[in-house]
Amino acid sequence: MKQLVLDIRPDTPPTLENFVAGTNAELVATVSLLASLGTARQLPVRHVYLWGAPGSGRSHLLRAAAALARESGRPAHLFTAADIDDNLPETPDAMVAVDDVDQLGAEAQIALFNAFNRARGNGQSLLLAGPSAPLGLNLREDLRTRVGQCLIYEVQPLDDDSRAGILGTLAERRGLRLSDEVIDFLLRHGRRDLASLRTVLDALDAASLERKRPITLPLLREMMQHGLEI
Repeated sequence: MKQLVLDIRPDTPPTLENFVAGTNAELVATVSLLASLGTARQLPVRHVYLWGAPGSGRSHLLRAAAALARESGRPAHLFTAADIDDNLPETPDAMVAVDDVDQLGAEAQIALFNAFNRARGNGQSLLLAGPSAPLGLNLREDLRTRVGQCLIYEVQPLDDDSRAGILGTLAERRGLRLSDEVIDFLLRHGRRDLASLRTVLDALDAASLERKRPITLPLLREMMQHGLEI
């Protein structure tokens, strides 16, 4: 299966193009529509809620959507739960993105509830993210109900074929050859989120240069014996 594999270094700004969609193509398309005021009107519901496990890409999607909205001329505000006190911006027609809604304090929950109530009048759209489906959120009931009325997507994890493709492409861009047995070993025995896999690839790259050896399974095992955590 062909995957979108683009630059996902830590210093690369998150975009919808460098989010590896896997089975999340519909979700990405919906977020893209929401970012533009004109296309947001095509959605059946004004607001979107994304949920998934840590490392699934929820924060990436919110940051990418906020950037895309600004590029398209739509006002956008991006917050984590810790950023919000007792109010949210009332900017007309804005997209307001709030990450980690499960961590909102009492006053911040009221602020988000009020934002829901104002949205029809001021043309705002809310893009929210959390770690669980609305039923599992520890929020006041009236706010949890509002979140449950959003267009809801679970951010699906990547499969191993996608992870293997990403590792291979990142290695190729560095001029490295990453053998199938190294990739298989990492996916069977290591942490499977992209950040961890990228960290291991950085270490393998450095060791390969320092020791003037290709990246092989013996090299990986040797590095693990010297403390490399995969």
